[in-house]
Amino acid sequence: MGTIDSDLYRGITDFAHDTPSWFQHLMEVWTELGLLLFAVLFVVAWWRARGNDPRAFAVAVLAPLATAVAYVISEVVKSGIDEERPCRAVSGALPSLIDCPVYGDWSFPSNHATIAAAAAVGLALAWPKVGWFTVPMAILMAFSRVFVGVHYPHDVAVGLLLGTLVAFLVVRLLTRPGARVTEAMRGSGNGLVRWFAGPGPAGAGDGSTPGARSRRGSHRR
Repeated sequence: MGTIDSDLYRGITDFAHDTPSWFQHLMEVWTELGLLLFAVLFVVAWWRARGNDPRAFAVAVLAPLATAVAYVISEVVKSGIDEERPCRAVSGALPSLIDCPVYGDWSFPSNHATIAAAAAVGLALAWPKVGWFTVPMAILMAFSRVFVGVHYPHDVAVGLLLGTLVAFLVVRLLTRPGARVTEAMRGSGNGLVRWFAGPGPAGAGDGSTPGARSRRGSHRR
């Protein structure tokens, strides 16, 4: 691994060991707690979108899907690049604050950073007002992986870029077909499917598509 990256890793882990124990524990917990918080926000975003137009609902549902896709891609890349964890590979570094992952659980890229970035961007696209919160969340989660000593800085930087790119691509490519699926779900005869997709915006009547309502109107005439 490059000297600059290893030096930066040692600098961050040295700083981590100089922080108060309560802050160290907070950063240790944050690496996992952040994922739980993103999951909660996914549910809230979906619930809000049930009363919105089909495209908005599609984006809300695509946000967690994009996160899952980003995770899978990250795992595929990780399995092909056998980069040892810095907590074993960097000489002269202080011990990691959490247990160093087992040999074979490679370091590049950071799954946590990838998931965090994809979730943050997906949520910001579905619910723009939370972007000011989710994006710093993702960056802090990525930093925490270096802070606790289990990733190099470049691992989390690439993870953030990968998650961001995948989220944008998934939402951009699938929003239109997702909106069509949403319209079909809102007009479905299955009550559970209609409940999941929601009633749509106020004034949408019985939730059927505009085309269906127009056809019913023509039959009455």
